[in-house]
Amino acid sequence: MISHRLGMIIAVAVVLQAAPAFAADQTLDYGFFKTRVEAIFLKKRPDHVRCYVCHSESNTAFKLVKLSPGSNFWTEEQSRQNFEVASKLVVPGNTDASHLLRQPLALQAGGNAYHSGGRQFETKNDPEWKILAQWVNGQKAQAK
Repeated sequence: MISHRLGMIIAVAVVLQAAPAFAADQTLDYGFFKTRVEAIFLKKRPDHVRCYVCHSESNTAFKLVKLSPGSNFWTEEQSRQNFEVASKLVVPGNTDASHLLRQPLALQAGGNAYHSGGRQFETKNDPEWKILAQWVNGQKAQAK
């Protein structure tokens, strides 16, 4: 009985020691964010305004940089600022704990109860939600 408990304690200790290494492997890739994720914030969806419309004007944790006059995409510096803001709203490797993914997701799909911008994603099968999930799960940009 004691040896069984000791074995369990050792197993738990090994798992806990490996957890920081796993978390370190789950880094967010700026290149993937810039090439795949940011465009989602600018896209118009049926029956919704673009994420950018509210999140460039709001005082929420997810505040996107305003586009420069006449621009239809962010500069490198602006994209890096957006990356920093968005990165604070995700838990690398854990889409279910990532506010950025849960907030606009429909309730029946696991979304948060309140999002004044409506449900941008009805399910986790939405192609753009999947792109956000790929970023959170450490997807890297394709090398050119």
